[in-house]
Amino acid sequence: MQKIKKQLARIFDNDLRTKQWENYPDYVIIGFIILSTLSVFISTFNLGPLCETVLSVIDIVTVIAFTIEVTLRIWAADELDEKYKGFWGRVRYCFTFYGLIDILSTYTFYVQMFIPLPYSMLKALRVLRLLRVFRYMHSFRLLQTAVSSKAKEMWVSFQFLAIVTLMLSFVLFFYEHNAQPDVYDNGFKSVIWAFAQYVGDPGNFADTPPITFVGRIIACIIGLLGIALFAVPAGLIGSGFSEAMDEDSKNEELKENCYRINEFMLVKSIKRAGVFFPAKNISTGDLQLEMGLSYTEIIKAVSNSKNLRLKNLANAISSGPKTDMIVVNQFCVNTAYGSHVDRGSSVTIVNPLGRGDNGLSYFDWHIAQIGGFNYVANELFSRTHPDIDSRCNFYTVNEPENPTFRTYIDDITKDKGKNDWIIVIAGEQIVKNSPFDFHFELGGERGETSFDFEDSIPWNTALTKQLYEDFSKTLEEKLQMNTDCHQIQPKVSKNNIARYLKTQTEANVLLLTVSYDLMVFNKNVYDAIMNVATVLNRNLETRKPQGLCLDEYKVRPVDSEYWRNLYL
Repeated sequence: MQKIKKQLARIFDNDLRTKQWENYPDYVIIGFIILSTLSVFISTFNLGPLCETVLSVIDIVTVIAFTIEVTLRIWAADELDEKYKGFWGRVRYCFTFYGLIDILSTYTFYVQMFIPLPYSMLKALRVLRLLRVFRYMHSFRLLQTAVSSKAKEMWVSFQFLAIVTLMLSFVLFFYEHNAQPDVYDNGFKSVIWAFAQYVGDPGNFADTPPITFVGRIIACIIGLLGIALFAVPAGLIGSGFSEAMDEDSKNEELKENCYRINEFMLVKSIKRAGVFFPAKNISTGDLQLEMGLSYTEIIKAVSNSKNLRLKNLANAISSGPKTDMIVVNQFCVNTAYGSHVDRGSSVTIVNPLGRGDNGLSYFDWHIAQIGGFNYVANELFSRTHPDIDSRCNFYTVNEPENPTFRTYIDDITKDKGKNDWIIVIAGEQIVKNSPFDFHFELGGERGETSFDFEDSIPWNTALTKQLYEDFSKTLEEKLQMNTDCHQIQPKVSKNNIARYLKTQTEANVLLLTVSYDLMVFNKNVYDAIMNVATVLNRNLETRKPQGLCLDEYKVRPVDSEYWRNLYL
């Protein structure tokens, strides 16, 4: 059901300019809106019984279609925006501009079954459906942006106008009361007269023109202010509209640059033993040289992308001089915290530090995909995030009640039993220049050699030992990579994500840390990914048939529908 809701959110994104099949339902909805409006218009003519029957059928069909659509919109509202979660969130959505129009133009059809409504009211409410087209009109969104951007200035001008008009109306009263006391018998009359002039007094509520010289001068001033009443907001909105169009043009350029960078990373794929990997990193220098983008354009494009980020590889150097190496890398985002992929596996790969650890997201993603494992990754939160709302540490658990962190934990532990495994993979955090590429961290003291000690994080010590021995042997024999368990790494802290997960699930939890040198600089990282996925798959997979999942790696990523849908 959650997958269906996510798909509905993509359908109801109101963007007709994306080239995807989800646009077709939007065109169908627009067609129904136009058909419904035309039927209301045609019904204003004197028609025969046959035409009235056809119009009634159209009305019923469109109402049923809109009822399904609006109901699904309300149900999937929380996928469009987090603030619409829960019952009151849905209520909040229903009172948005388009939510209210949807309800008034659709559900009133059913109200009339229980409460008789005037025929004219029903027709008027159905004509409101035409306003629903605005959600698909890019020009209307630009107008909304223009009005919103200039709202403060317009409010200030209206305040000034109201105060000046109020002052003039009081002066008007003092002079006109002496000249025509029966007409201007209180200040309210002069105030009504002054403000009524701005709208032309269509109801003749203030048909009391001033007759004194001063009163006529004030009338002239109010007339000039009436011009300003419309001229100033019109000028502000015009300016805002121009700025909105300019901003929209810049945003389109940013989107195009994001698309080009993402596609270029698929073009610069790596082939290892017949398997194609998307590029791990692309340097900003290569992007400038091969794509003709300036450094500023790259920074702006990446900053406005949901699946690209800049990393400084110098932070992964453990010793020696450090020279900045700014690169761009890709990652997948489909949740509020980052990425969640449920493949129905007994193994779940957990990435707690995607934003912070160099090379980790790439390493973890491909292990999970090639091994056919579930994947849960924090890509958007970190303890040093510039945005205070995204400042949360998912590796050292200090804020367990953070709503997004709770969702992250729930996605990891959902439907996990004693035969399932949660493998937390992180970058090597503490020990630099160690001779080891991988560290099995089970929660023991440094130097602990047993797998069966009291504070062990995974409960199945026999299988943990079997996994470690197979892992160590395979990586050493095939790639000359070394693995240790408690030899040099300090004891896992009590607030570590692995220890925390142990308290939240019956499944086995294992913390595996990987050297930055391997994930970032070692050319054998692709072979390491394949071998780690193989070892985990053959030792821990119990829910699915064992074997690697390499279908997505058989052709160059730029030619693969899977990778293009994922990143483009």
